[in-house]
Amino acid sequence: MSSRSLRLLRRLAFTFTFTLASVAFAANGISGHILDPLGAHVANARVVLISGGKEVSSTASDSDGGFSFTNIASSRYTIRASAAGFASAESSPVMVHADGEASVDLTLPLGAIAQQIVVTATGTDVPESQVGASVNVIGEKDLAGRLAAFDSLRIASGIQGVQTGGLGGKASLFVRGANSTSNKVIIDGVPADDIGGTYEFANLGASSLGSVEIFRGPNSVLFGSDAIASLVNVTTRRGITATPQLELTAEGGTFGTYDYSANLSGAYRAFDYLSELARVDSRNNIPNDAYHNVTFAGNYGWSPLASTELRVNVRRNVSNVGQPNEFDAFKIADDSYLKEQNTFISATLQNQTAARWHNLIRYGAARISLQSVNPTLSGIPFDPFGFGANGIGQPVTLCALAGCASGQAILDFAGTYPSYFDSLTSRDFLQTQSDYHFSSHLTALFGFRYENERGITNSAFSSSSTSRDNFSYTLQAQGDLFRRIYATAGVGLEKNAIFGFAGTPKVSLAYYLARPSDGTFSGTKLRFNFGKGIKEPSIFNETSSLFNILTQSAPQLISQFHLSPTGPERSRSFDFGFEQGFFGRHVLLSQTFFHNVFYDQLEFVDKTLLPGLGVPAAAAAALPFGAAVNSLDYHARGAEIGLRLDLSHGLSATATYTYTAAVVTKSFSSDNQFPSFNPAFPNIPIGGFSPLVGNRPFRIAPHVGSFGIVYVHQKLFASLTGYLSGRRDDSTFLTDSFFGTSLLLPNRNLDPAYQKLDLHAAYNISRAVQIFGTAENLLNQRYDAAYGFPSLPFTVRAGMKFTIGGEGWRPKSH
Repeated sequence: MSSRSLRLLRRLAFTFTFTLASVAFAANGISGHILDPLGAHVANARVVLISGGKEVSSTASDSDGGFSFTNIASSRYTIRASAAGFASAESSPVMVHADGEASVDLTLPLGAIAQQIVVTATGTDVPESQVGASVNVIGEKDLAGRLAAFDSLRIASGIQGVQTGGLGGKASLFVRGANSTSNKVIIDGVPADDIGGTYEFANLGASSLGSVEIFRGPNSVLFGSDAIASLVNVTTRRGITATPQLELTAEGGTFGTYDYSANLSGAYRAFDYLSELARVDSRNNIPNDAYHNVTFAGNYGWSPLASTELRVNVRRNVSNVGQPNEFDAFKIADDSYLKEQNTFISATLQNQTAARWHNLIRYGAARISLQSVNPTLSGIPFDPFGFGANGIGQPVTLCALAGCASGQAILDFAGTYPSYFDSLTSRDFLQTQSDYHFSSHLTALFGFRYENERGITNSAFSSSSTSRDNFSYTLQAQGDLFRRIYATAGVGLEKNAIFGFAGTPKVSLAYYLARPSDGTFSGTKLRFNFGKGIKEPSIFNETSSLFNILTQSAPQLISQFHLSPTGPERSRSFDFGFEQGFFGRHVLLSQTFFHNVFYDQLEFVDKTLLPGLGVPAAAAAALPFGAAVNSLDYHARGAEIGLRLDLSHGLSATATYTYTAAVVTKSFSSDNQFPSFNPAFPNIPIGGFSPLVGNRPFRIAPHVGSFGIVYVHQKLFASLTGYLSGRRDDSTFLTDSFFGTSLLLPNRNLDPAYQKLDLHAAYNISRAVQIFGTAENLLNQRYDAAYGFPSLPFTVRAGMKFTIGGEGWRPKSH
């Protein structure tokens, strides 16, 4: 061994020994800083150390906002702080061992409006006051009274929600004019959307959720492919009570709706745990629309050191829902049904390696499975041309703004039954992230993610599969100048198995014209955000792409014409706006203007039209029907207004309004080249299955609003929420009994406006017993959020929750 190697070994041994000694003789306790919303130190704040719900010790922050508690028992603690001119705040629990020291920095909000901590904007925990991006945070109070989280998500600014029918019906989010497959969904760190961006929000139960954070805009820099319009980050609640806590909930209501859940949670020394099993059943209000959903959620943490945490999350969902199809258009229910089984698992190890250096490594897995079955031919048998009987609906009269049309539509086409479609997606990934604080004003972040995706789809007619190895890299810096200007800039580098390499940038700025204060005009914030996003193709778009079809049928044409694989779908977005506080930030007004461009979107194009897109004629002629190509473009511009009010005495309110002007600017779909015409409206071209160029994308309303009023007083919690949607373009998607277009209606404003108001109230009879009730669609409006799919009328549910154990629990002695 060389002398150089020996010197290196001695240095390593010295370093290792010194590290062990540092740990062995480390001061035991908790230290940190108390900060204002802009990150400045707050002096002379009262800081309280809490364990088991009881105050253990207290101190005051020094001139630099610092505090410390030393020589404390090994236990789980929280920090509570308050200061003149600020609202109080409390930290998340932190484990302190006998030979270690924990660090906690706590931000105090100005005014009673909650200061949210967000992670989707920068990849690290940052107060929302220090980011320029548009982020919504849906908390536990917002989710109260909901069977599914979907109804709470669509009340946020810039978001539209559409559900086909009652509970369990397909639920989709449209964010700032983007289509419903443009959102990436993360559940406890695991990408939960299917390959190509589809996620079923109807099955996301609300009871076990801690929060849902929605980043409005592209976020492929931090989260990779598929986040071209938004990022939805879902987290499960954690156990926090020293005494184990068992919660048992049961409720029932109209249309045979029942909800049961059992939740066991707590924290013991270095461990915290939460396990919940929940079940929802409903027959809904039309035939063959029954819904059944069982969800298990688990969140388990271990902190062997104050600087280290290992967390394992598990979420398993099994659902079954009838699919009656467009009941209002057929007046006969199809007998189809859909089953889904989804499992998401993650294991995350975090380590505060040094005071300024934090590292994370995560393994995650997703298994997404569905089976769609149509057992028999539904409808009235009808065979006008002798090619086999179709199943048609009852005679109906359907109306649009331009007039009405009558007839019978084909519910099920002639064919072999039972008919089925099933798919299975498997995803495994390894993610690492490292962030380093050069100072309190500058942080750098590096991330790497490897992802392996496998997918299979099967039907009676075809079978497709894919296997992809994808790599993502993130470089980002964030910081501030003079606690007045806050900036984040980053770039994402994606190497995808299908489309190859793509880069995406993101920049956000926040500037305070006036710092937050407790005056009448209490803080003016300007913000700006710019980003680009990318999205990988679905299995269908991959297998039906020009490159894939010719690879199998005529590979010589690939090399002859130098044809390349399908490219990524892309987006480009910027938004800017302001946030103004009033009356000590008891009132917060915000306005944001956005401009989104979605381009190179995939659509299926007939082979006769492909030469017009530059595809060689010989290559187009070799296709059986056509191919999926990146030829669809559309844009969305608009504005969002938000208002948050703290009215004191336990009363608070929120209101939002979003205007969206979305337009299809380019498309080569069959509908656009050969639009349909209904004889009843001979001069109006109709997009039967896709929107026409110059028109709005389907189901996106120009005008959407929401409001929420919450009242909390001692043992009572009550909330009134409303979702108000304007008219939307859509299609009936119908073929009449003679294979004609007589039941296609003009797309413009086909879906009528509607208002959905919901009321929820809960009362704690005692610490152990709570009664609650929920009434939805208070106005009993008869509406179709999606054409032909009737939503639930006025519904009522009531139930009880029993809590055993937890903080303050003391069983009676006998």
